Amino acid sequence: MKQLESMEQFDEMKNTGKHIFLFSADWCPDCRAIEPVLPDIESNHTEYDFVYVDRDKFIDICSANDIFGIPSFLAFEDGKELGRFVSKDRKTQEEIEDFIQSL
Repeated sequence: MKQLESMEQFDEMKNTGKHIFLFSADWCPDCRAIEPVLPDIESNHTEYDFVYVDRDKFIDICSANDIFGIPSFLAFEDGKELGRFVSKDRKTQEEIEDFIQSL
């Protein structure tokens, strides 16, 4: 999974192609719980580029996109928001896969 490096990169990615942004943080136990299944999720949905967004480094992006709980997912295609799976609750692989399939 790619790591977001700048706000400019976020704007470029969300406006070009199909991306799913995972908002997370190192200190978040619910975020760590889904880490083992992320490679499977990525390989099941190769039509998307997955990007890790560190909530602490990019709090302005979180605020601008109403990301108030982590882990959360935000999907874009060519500048259009396709969907969001945003909450503070722990997420299962099945819930994440269902969200992606619903896009």
